[in-house]
Amino acid sequence: MDVTGHDVGDASHPGPATVSGAFLGAALEDVRTAVVVIDTDGRILSTNSAAHTMLGHRSEEFRGQDLHDLLHRNSHGHPVPRVRCRLRRALLAGVTQHGEAEWFARKDGTLVQLSWLSTPWSSGSGESGAWVVLYEAGTDAADGLDDVRPAPLTELDRLALLAETTTQLTSTLNVDDALRRLASLTVPRLADWAVIDLLTDQDEVRRALVMEHKEGVLIEREDLQGPMPPVLEDSPMPLSRALRGAASSLAGPATYQGPPDSGIAVEQARLFTETGMHSAIIAPIRGLRNVLGALTLGRAERPDAFTSTDLPLLEDITRRAGLALDNARLYERQRKVAETMQRHLLPQLPQVPGIQMTARYVPAPHASYVGGDWYDAFALTEGTHALVIGDVVGHDLTAAAGMAQVRNMLRAFAWSRPRDAPSAVAAQLDEALKNIAEVPMATMILSTLAVGDDGLWRLRWTNAGHPPPLLVGHDGQARYLTEGHGILLGAGLNTPRPDAVTVLPPRSTVMFYTDGLVESPHHCIDDGLDRLRRHAAALAHRPLESFCDLLLEQIRPSDNDDDVAVLALRTPAAGPTDQAPVNLQVGARDEELPGVGAAVPLGLGGSAMDRRPHGVSWLSRTSGRYR
Repeated sequence: MDVTGHDVGDASHPGPATVSGAFLGAALEDVRTAVVVIDTDGRILSTNSAAHTMLGHRSEEFRGQDLHDLLHRNSHGHPVPRVRCRLRRALLAGVTQHGEAEWFARKDGTLVQLSWLSTPWSSGSGESGAWVVLYEAGTDAADGLDDVRPAPLTELDRLALLAETTTQLTSTLNVDDALRRLASLTVPRLADWAVIDLLTDQDEVRRALVMEHKEGVLIEREDLQGPMPPVLEDSPMPLSRALRGAASSLAGPATYQGPPDSGIAVEQARLFTETGMHSAIIAPIRGLRNVLGALTLGRAERPDAFTSTDLPLLEDITRRAGLALDNARLYERQRKVAETMQRHLLPQLPQVPGIQMTARYVPAPHASYVGGDWYDAFALTEGTHALVIGDVVGHDLTAAAGMAQVRNMLRAFAWSRPRDAPSAVAAQLDEALKNIAEVPMATMILSTLAVGDDGLWRLRWTNAGHPPPLLVGHDGQARYLTEGHGILLGAGLNTPRPDAVTVLPPRSTVMFYTDGLVESPHHCIDDGLDRLRRHAAALAHRPLESFCDLLLEQIRPSDNDDDVAVLALRTPAAGPTDQAPVNLQVGARDEELPGVGAAVPLGLGGSAMDRRPHGVSWLSRTSGRYR
């Protein structure tokens, strides 16, 4: 500021700021017209008190801002393209220019209609130092600057609104999202209130959304939403007619002042009372085959009423909304069918005496709610059960169908060879995939669970390119079972498949999972595996159900668009108290199995490699190589 206390501009623009500071002195502070001084790039250097009052910004909030970006708007509050700004064209041409009745945004978001005059100002040396822009409110705006009624839509505005409606509504397949977009497109451009009533598949009416424009923001009025009375076939009232598919019509509080002919008329009378709407327009939302609902637009703050000239525009909007809602509903029906298919494809877990067992399936967040991840558990013999976790590439109906093929073939092979090692069954499945299944690639762990003569449970498994199982002891130690790792299914390599065996300590937990639990596009797989190991160890004492739920909540990456399957089991206690760990030797039968690696259980000795808690590599789906 100068010595008089007036704004002299931004020191980062020394030339223009000095000029404007000298120019915008005490004399201009006494001028009631709003004055804004800008540089040749259109950035604000100085303002006077009248500009602060008219536009709501303080001096420091103006300084350095682009005048056009900060203030210039169309009648609906949207930024005006720079190529259509007459003031910017005047700056480029270096000529004096004026404009009438254009819209500008105040700090609080309201609009004010102003006339303006811009002219270049030169210093005594003749060099152009700044531009002076004077703003003057019209008669209505000068009376408090609070009349922000949008101007009537031009034909170009109508076409732009319809184009935006098509773009916004066709870019989502979520019904609720589509309804909110429809409300934001029409309020406050056309009305102060938007009310959407929908017909359900059972021909019931639900007031799905009520949105109010208040103080510059859209507010959802949940208190006015909910179930509605049924539609009468002979009711002449506007909403009832719209829900039957009749033409759009106008309505007001007087429409519902007489004796109500139906429950819907009672609710409509309450709507007008609660919202203060003095004028409304109601149009049906039609799908390809039937009526989906109705859109009501109401005006409460705006004094002008709807007229019959507004009906064609609203009908064009609801026609586009009907097509979008039809697509969204069709997608949701297909998703529910897919969910039902997935739910029936995933099995009921068997009851294994002494063993706790649970499973989880979480669909991909942005897919068809089905996928190629699966788990399975079934009895092979009286004392042996098969446990499976697998993943067919993809998370759509094709992947789910492929998963069903793989699961059913695996069950058939395992049942026909109940005493064979898991690797032998996996090899037979691999051969089948290459010849009769339409599955390009899959990973899987096939394991068998049985109790030994010593009363301890043994897990034997083969791993076909899948993330390794996690073994968590009751004492909080956790390690990955990395043994028994082979190539993924369908790779076309006739390499021997290994088996591995481990003894499960009492009260220990084994967790099988698919890669969606630990894999993230922005982090390496080892980071996800390490997080899973650490969190699982911390939850070792949790009941098995909450153990799985908490891990899914804490571990699953938020940026991973993949489904997740989890199969977990917990062994019983050895007796009244857990037995002390003892060194166990692998039996002769295990040693005779080709490729078997004897994995040492937690707390039972073993090498550092056997007990490594993290840094575990796994088989890449894409390369088929161990990394």
